Amino acid sequence: MDKIIIENLELIAEHGVFKEEKFLGQKFIISVEMTTDTREAGKTGNLNASTHYGFVADDIEKIFTSESFDLIETCAEKIAEMILTKYPLISEVKVTVKKPWAPIRKHFDFVAVEITRKWHTAYLSLGTNMGDKKKNLLEAIEKIGKLENTKVTSQSTILETEPFGYTEQDMFLNACIEIKTLFTPQELLEKLLNIELEMGRVRTIKWGPRIIDIDILFFDDEIIQDKNLAVPHPWISERMFVLEPLYEIAPNLIHPLERKPVATLKRILEKELEK
Repeated sequence: MDKIIIENLELIAEHGVFKEEKFLGQKFIISVEMTTDTREAGKTGNLNASTHYGFVADDIEKIFTSESFDLIETCAEKIAEMILTKYPLISEVKVTVKKPWAPIRKHFDFVAVEITRKWHTAYLSLGTNMGDKKKNLLEAIEKIGKLENTKVTSQSTILETEPFGYTEQDMFLNACIEIKTLFTPQELLEKLLNIELEMGRVRTIKWGPRIIDIDILFFDDEIIQDKNLAVPHPWISERMFVLEPLYEIAPNLIHPLERKPVATLKRILEKELEK
């Protein structure tokens, strides 16, 4: 991908832990490297097909000088979040904040923080078999779409499916959604668990009845094996109630461990179920 770069933007602001820093102010040097696609703008001259670096610089100055932060880490996060949420053509941004007058009693050029942030694509599976099932699914999807810096970008139809594992329970309604988010996988997991709790999810019987169940299927092409999170979800290839709605919205999505697209995984499982 292409880059739009603002290098060494100098601003005076009041960031720092010490009261003198907040009172006197000091110089900061900011650089941003924005990942985007400049081809259409370059070929056509269409200003709307590009991101105006002058506007970005103005917005950086507004964020940087309108509030005082203790840490330049916070400054960098605020700048990255602003760029990614305000400028839709930017998919990733690297932000460097340099502090050349940092209160260190040694000779140095500057101290700095550099971060890279981007929009992530995640696929979620939702299921319910208690109460007003359709209402539960739609409410959960609405709550996900209202999370900070998160948007639902695709949604499957709602399917009725048989229970998996513990079969002595009511039929399920299932769906899959695609989201774009600035959350990390662990941050997203925490938000989804909170939504489940808000909606009254109680975990008693494994694979038992539930008012709502939200699973992270994929998160970009990451492979995660943490204590409380496995991505890709380990049961994707064995659950038709996941593959069928997922196929509807992302048939060509490649499973990073299986190395096969969702469409192929669905066909394989269909053949196994026919035996």
